Amino acid sequence: MKAKSSTKTVFYCSECGNETAKWMGQCPACGAWNTLVEAPKELKMALGTRAKRIAQPKLISELDAEEELRFSTGIGEFDRVLGGGAVRGSLVLVGGAPGIGKSTLLLQLCGRISEQETILYVSGEESQRQLKMRAQRLGVDHGSIYVLAETDLNIVLSTIDDLQPTVLIVDSIQTMYDAETASTPGSISQVRECTMRIMRSAKDSGYTAFVVGHINKEGSIAGPKVLEHMVDCVLYFEGDQSMSYRILRAAKNRFGSTNEIGVFEMEDSGLREVTNPSEMLLSGRPTNTPGTCVVGVMEGSRTVLAEVQALVTPSGYSGARRNANGIDYNRAMLLLAVLEKRAGFSLSSCDAYINVVGGLRLDEPATDLAVILAIASSYKDLPVGSDLAAVGEVGLSGEIRSVSHLNQRLSEIARLGFQRCIIPAHVRDDVQKQNGLQTIPVKNIREALKAVFGA
Repeated sequence: MKAKSSTKTVFYCSECGNETAKWMGQCPACGAWNTLVEAPKELKMALGTRAKRIAQPKLISELDAEEELRFSTGIGEFDRVLGGGAVRGSLVLVGGAPGIGKSTLLLQLCGRISEQETILYVSGEESQRQLKMRAQRLGVDHGSIYVLAETDLNIVLSTIDDLQPTVLIVDSIQTMYDAETASTPGSISQVRECTMRIMRSAKDSGYTAFVVGHINKEGSIAGPKVLEHMVDCVLYFEGDQSMSYRILRAAKNRFGSTNEIGVFEMEDSGLREVTNPSEMLLSGRPTNTPGTCVVGVMEGSRTVLAEVQALVTPSGYSGARRNANGIDYNRAMLLLAVLEKRAGFSLSSCDAYINVVGGLRLDEPATDLAVILAIASSYKDLPVGSDLAAVGEVGLSGEIRSVSHLNQRLSEIARLGFQRCIIPAHVRDDVQKQNGLQTIPVKNIREALKAVFGA
């Protein structure tokens, strides 16, 4: 009789990390379909043994309430996204598409802080020689930067105990493996276990860990969703590889806002900070061209001017085509319906395409009025004017509603040389006068269209 294998297998959900004994089409925890994968079960603590209790519970009134210790990364845009700098003892997960510049960003970070910090750069994908060649190209060849080309997590943690670094960089977490976990490197259980051990080491020793994570085809961090819950910050490095600009944004941040973005430009010598994203996003904007309008949006604590483009053309098919890039598709369809119902535009037989220039994604309602004007401009084939911007939320009855931080938006619009801006009428008394900027208050989209295109 053939002996049964002692290795037991379980099924993990690749989205939430839930564990089940048998395969199911739908995960019972998160409801995702076809996400359960089979993997060997990790070794468990022997029955009857108990871990020694080290930590003691304390009253919340007795806890130390001092502000967390931060240090500057030397990269202003990176500090902005982190909430004012990196926090000691935190674990930061940096995700992005292959070749987008994650390793370049972290290697440049090493060069900026190498004089003040002791850094251990763990490379699981490149050899030490390859890393040295890239560092020379970026001008990072000095300071306390130690490089370890290793994938065994136990060796990495042993090196950390010996070196006592203040900053750890792991590139990438998918290449690390724990010999005590009976599964292949890159599997769900390995990624989860390696991240957990690095997190505990960072919390106990007080160093800051930056961990690179690959993304899957859906655009989220590869591995179980629980990975994002374990870390303190989740940063996404985004951008089109065919374009030079990159955007760093926070999807989770326990120490700051998740609304801030950092903008970089990829050059031959590495990433360059873009301290004024508005000028970058509006560079090359055509003048007096139909189908375009500028809006001021809030990205965390600063205002960014973005260009909204629209193309409306008679459809050659039985059903009109719709496409939206950079804004929510359903929101775009709602604005098309409002424009057709409240302004009398015949859009049902037209193809409509909406795009936000520069790779930004605009989620706030303040962009509604600019989208409406861009669509109307393309439909009428009349430009809104290169000196005009628009800020306002559009309701289902066509009314223009107020938005937050209006004076801050108008200040940035005036700084970049715009002469006119359409705003909601009922907040005209709260608007501070800006030099060279004329504000045009409107109550609904009909008044807005009349103010821009005339009768």
